Amino acid sequence: MTRLSSQRLVLSELDEVDAPFILQLLNDPDWIRFIGDRKVRTLEDARNYLRSGPLSMYAREGFGLYRTALAGDDTPIGLCGLIRRPTLPDVDIGFAFLPEYRGRGYAFESAAAVLAQARTLGLQRVVAIVSPDNVRSAALLSRLDFQRERSIRLAEDDDLLDLYARDLV
Repeated sequence: MTRLSSQRLVLSELDEVDAPFILQLLNDPDWIRFIGDRKVRTLEDARNYLRSGPLSMYAREGFGLYRTALAGDDTPIGLCGLIRRPTLPDVDIGFAFLPEYRGRGYAFESAAAVLAQARTLGLQRVVAIVSPDNVRSAALLSRLDFQRERSIRLAEDDDLLDLYARDLV
């Protein structure tokens, strides 16, 4: 089981017991606005999301989105990790935090730990996809030395997204 840590945070693989936290995070208005409505409305929906998403990716890729928690008391505050999408040539980094934990440096801290993991996995390059109006995430990516490359759509009928990239070598 993967476990990453930083000064204030512990990142670990999600489990079905995290369903209440996932239900809360995926129904946050900013998650729905910037990431998309995953139609997770019940604890069973959250367990299904975990099974078909992060848990499946851990088994298939050896990495995925991690539960990001405060080191002191293990309070889950967000997600951060690597995602392999069939529509992108490179692995991308994703992050999302509950509103009360935004603006405190946790996203930067957790993303730095995930990028260190990406290097140990031998990844040469990591990308990120961001809604063009998500200025906070774009600013964070810039702080992490990502550069905006172009606009893309993950699928033909999807909204336009900004693609950022960072070489790790």
